[in-house]
Amino acid sequence: MRVTHKKSSKITSILLQHIKDNVKSYLLVAIILLIGIVLGVLFVNNLQEEQAQEVQSYVDHFVSSLQNGTGLDTGKLLKNSIKNNLVLAIAMWFAGSTVIGIPIVLGIVWYRGFCLGYTISALIATLGVGRGSLFFVVAMLLQNLILIPCMLALAVSGIRLYKSIVKDKRKENVKGKIVRHTMFSAMMLFFLMIASFLETYLSSNLFMLCIQFF
Repeated sequence: MRVTHKKSSKITSILLQHIKDNVKSYLLVAIILLIGIVLGVLFVNNLQEEQAQEVQSYVDHFVSSLQNGTGLDTGKLLKNSIKNNLVLAIAMWFAGSTVIGIPIVLGIVWYRGFCLGYTISALIATLGVGRGSLFFVVAMLLQNLILIPCMLALAVSGIRLYKSIVKDKRKENVKGKIVRHTMFSAMMLFFLMIASFLETYLSSNLFMLCIQFF
């Protein structure tokens, strides 16, 4: 138990120090994420009537199918969630490991923010504020509480590596910095896998318990 406690304390201290050393970069990527969310919301609010009806029809069909007894395939859900989070981590690690990849990293953050804003806005527009908010809270909130900080941390790690390479281009130092970036990315991937299991076995069960309210 003491060993586990020491490991968790060490990880916590590493993460806190990482945030402290990169406050400006975190503010930058958080703003980009927020811009993406806002644009996603505005996009849904400005959909043409035909497009809005398609979104509403999709959400209504999904909810009604679950209410009529069609359960969620947890095996498929877990597989897709792990795949998506793995692709996210690898893409951000790879792009963050190259000097020219930072715009791609920031683009991924923006896109995920856009998708989040789009999803929330579409749910509220289709189900109403109460039911739409409940849908998001029970089905999506828990995993996003882990996924979003991990994504921001991956982006900041890439930015930090870029700044370090620009300041110090000595080959031996660059290799060490890439190794540290890789180890930090692996730590974030571990948390993303936890998010996948939460989504599959906790959020999905909460959603099925609350499906009657939709």
